[in-house]
Amino acid sequence: MKQLPWWKPAVVFLATLISLLYSAPTLLGGVPSWWPSWLPDQVIARGLDLQGGLYLLLHVETDKAVEQAAENMVDEVRGIMRKEKLRYRGVERSGFDGVIIRLSQASDTEAVRKAIAAEMSSAHFSEQADDLTLHLAISETEQTAIRTFAVEQSIQTIRSRIDQFGVTEPTIQKQGGERILVQLPGLKDPARAKALIGRTARLEFKMVDEKGDLAAAIGGRIPAGNLLLYGGERDKTTGKTARQPYLLVKRTVLSGDLLTDARVNFDTQFNEPYVSINFNNQGARKFSQLTAEHVGERMAIVLDNTVYSAPVIRERIDGGRAQISGSFTTEEAHDLAIILRAGALPAPVTVMEERTVGPALGRDSINQGLTSTLIGALLVVVFMGIYYKGFGWLANLAVVLNIVILLAILVWIHATLTLPGIAGMVLLMGMSVDANVLIFERIREELRVGRTPLAAIDHGYDTAFVTILDSNLTTLITALVLFQFGTGPVKGFAVTLSIGLIASMFTAIFVTRVLLAMIVKNRRLKSLSI
Repeated sequence: MKQLPWWKPAVVFLATLISLLYSAPTLLGGVPSWWPSWLPDQVIARGLDLQGGLYLLLHVETDKAVEQAAENMVDEVRGIMRKEKLRYRGVERSGFDGVIIRLSQASDTEAVRKAIAAEMSSAHFSEQADDLTLHLAISETEQTAIRTFAVEQSIQTIRSRIDQFGVTEPTIQKQGGERILVQLPGLKDPARAKALIGRTARLEFKMVDEKGDLAAAIGGRIPAGNLLLYGGERDKTTGKTARQPYLLVKRTVLSGDLLTDARVNFDTQFNEPYVSINFNNQGARKFSQLTAEHVGERMAIVLDNTVYSAPVIRERIDGGRAQISGSFTTEEAHDLAIILRAGALPAPVTVMEERTVGPALGRDSINQGLTSTLIGALLVVVFMGIYYKGFGWLANLAVVLNIVILLAILVWIHATLTLPGIAGMVLLMGMSVDANVLIFERIREELRVGRTPLAAIDHGYDTAFVTILDSNLTTLITALVLFQFGTGPVKGFAVTLSIGLIASMFTAIFVTRVLLAMIVKNRRLKSLSI
């Protein structure tokens, strides 16, 4: 047999030692009290199907994002018209992706077109109805970009909210064009998480129209330029909350896009929670100017079309600070602060599919997975030990090391173990001994043609290597394709299979050969236990 270099046993020893250190906390069911703090203490993360939690498939209503872009375009067009001192009778939204501009005189048509074209490259004019009416629409290219950005921004916003909510190892990823997959393992309060994830959280400041006819608006006759919204008004003496109507000016004077922070505080008089918000420099300037212009008037703080409060502006407010008060519990105020810090969703999201996995079901999945793994391992061990004798037990040792290396790598890369991942481990035990079966059969063939035991071992490993490499590479390519295009459980299976295949090639080809070389070193063998 070929001379064994010193570094090969060293590699096997180091790989085994490092793998045992990383996988030990997982194999022991947690970090024991006697475990030194300087050693790895991470436990493999379990997926939704192993520890319970919430599964959501969300649909992003991207049409609403286009509508909002058109609504923003109304304000932008008004600003351009005022800047250029062009007279107009009205600017309003048309459909979900367009704006109608009603001019005061036909002679301004060309000037309006040039001014808007210079400032708004994403919009285009459609066919003109008459000399005094211009139709402006968002281009198809821009609509596609808005829809794509709405989904991507929704993913980032949801991830930010969940990170502050405190869920470990969440899965948030795009699925298709307008869908988002959310998996929250180990979640204890699914209803609260759904409310936190799905809330649009569009914060707006609007002026209350004190001179408008509120009674007529409640009866359905809402004046042009106004809207009717409701909020909860709490009676301090009885503690009851009544539904309170508000007639507001439709135009948003300040939006939540300019927020930098939101925190929960408590008032000193009633010890009730409220949310304190801070604006950025631009928002602080606008808020200061706004409060200076409307002293003595009421400003409504509107969140998702619900009026939370409508205080009277007593004086100019500098510093860019405001507060949102209401009939909050501490938990509700905390969640509202999380939502405002994370930012508003660019479009509403609706739940298309929901599944809740209980912890008990997750525990059953773990027990069944462990049982199947142990049964599979036992069958493999018994077969290899009986059929290949001493060499079979060497292969069994390589299988055990293979599983230990797999667990260690999963811990190291912070991968999540799922039920399909356990299935991949069971499959892997059979595949890992398959390489040794090819090697052992080659060794038997070499013995039958009259080679000496040591020469048979060398030729068996050398001739089987190419076949093992080809078969494992093709399987590895398949696993990588599954990982790239699969989602959720499929990815869990692909991760386990990919890592396991690489580990099995190391243990079957390298480790077993090194161990054999150490066993037969300086011995004159006349036969092999194979």
